[in-house]
Amino acid sequence: MKNLAGLMKQASQMQSKMEEMQASLEKIEIQGSAGAGMVTVTLSGKGDLKAITIDPKLADPTEMEMLQDLIVAACADAKTRLDKTASEEMQKVTGGLNLPPGLKLPF
Repeated sequence: MKNLAGLMKQASQMQSKMEEMQASLEKIEIQGSAGAGMVTVTLSGKGDLKAITIDPKLADPTEMEMLQDLIVAACADAKTRLDKTASEEMQKVTGGLNLPPGLKLPF
């Protein structure tokens, strides 16, 4: 039983660290860009779109389809960067242990 108590203590500590990491991720903002920086989007740590910056040269009505595609690409870039940052932070907390998404510790 001594080992079980130690395991539960470690699980509780890991849960605390995960909660701290999630709270810190909520405070960060990640930028993604497309079209050589002509379109930039900013996402919160939760993945919410916070801002879009568009180079004024793209405001030409004949270029709207390209502008729309660049916005989608910039959002995808920001989301990819956010996922990578979150994964790196999670690896720090779990010591490389791959846990299923949404797993709450202790069990």
